[in-house]
Amino acid sequence: MRIKRVISIIILAMLVLLSFSNNKVAYGESGCCAKAMIVLDANSGRVLAGKNYDERLPMASTTKIVTALTVLYNCKNLDKEIEIDKRAVGVPGTSIYLKEGEKLTIKELLYGMMLPSGNDSATALAYYVGGSIEKFCNLMNKTAILCGANNSSFENPHGLDSDNHYTTAYDLAKITAKALENDIFKEIVTTKSTRIKGSSVGAYRYLKNKNKLLNTLDGCLGVKTGFTNKAGRCLVSACERSGFRTVCVVLNCGPMFDESEKLFNYVYGNYSYTELLGEYKLIRSVDVNDGKNESVKVFTKRGFSYPLLPYEEKMLEYRYLLPNSIDAPVKKDEIVGDLEIYLNNHLLFSEKIYTMDSVKKIGVWSNIKDIASKW
Repeated sequence: MRIKRVISIIILAMLVLLSFSNNKVAYGESGCCAKAMIVLDANSGRVLAGKNYDERLPMASTTKIVTALTVLYNCKNLDKEIEIDKRAVGVPGTSIYLKEGEKLTIKELLYGMMLPSGNDSATALAYYVGGSIEKFCNLMNKTAILCGANNSSFENPHGLDSDNHYTTAYDLAKITAKALENDIFKEIVTTKSTRIKGSSVGAYRYLKNKNKLLNTLDGCLGVKTGFTNKAGRCLVSACERSGFRTVCVVLNCGPMFDESEKLFNYVYGNYSYTELLGEYKLIRSVDVNDGKNESVKVFTKRGFSYPLLPYEEKMLEYRYLLPNSIDAPVKKDEIVGDLEIYLNNHLLFSEKIYTMDSVKKIGVWSNIKDIASKW
């Protein structure tokens, strides 16, 4: 009877733990009040939590992430001063109150666009880089495609509502992950406050970042807030802890800061960023036919890390696609096979396997000499 009771207690405890785990996953996948959301691993692209993340939606000023990246792709000298086009003055919405004819650097305008969300800054940059809004938006759409975002359309550089101006949470996360690889972009979006030139000599504009998570979330990297009546409150944010970088997008989400912080806490509380393959990893030795050495060591070059849930480590499988032997001569760094890493039969990563050294082929006289010495 005692044994049965102990078994019953153990089973009950397991069910409670399983229920708790499932509740966590349920929160991560559907508990967020945003119309659409995603948390993406910036390195591998794994979706760590998501809801309606492929749905096309307006995104308000989070558009400016694409605007900034497009400017960075097309401008080499960010310290160049440009004259403000009159068409950039008086743009509706948030503004840093640019005046026609004043001069600011491209970098100053990027700060004016990304911190206080100046629509006039975005417009000024668009006219400078593209010559027109239409041509600049063509560049924006190309930028999105380069980032792997194929379900978006940009009709303006600032994010004000427009019928054919939309993205998805997934696309926006992929674009942001790519943008954060740019040191200048990262520098700008992580800046809490700064100052740039004012509209008169000796004056300054003092800029403050609208992203509250920079002050409350451990490891926060910015990135951009947004709001319009049609899009609702939108937030793209990023976080990095111990090399584990994630991007969170919430679209049409009233408590956008609170929900994003909960999502980050969910992800970092459940996933572990695990090294599955170290750099320059020795695999084993492979036999060499007719070689001066009987075998050669083989290795992989690239490392690979991946976010895993606790139970997933047991589901990993490493497949070494290597021949039993290879023929001499063998060159150093010669590709002789592949290593594939699977999670639950899903391919996560593949890498070539290389030879560590060269091996010369034994000549006819070497064979005779070897036979003679053994005889």
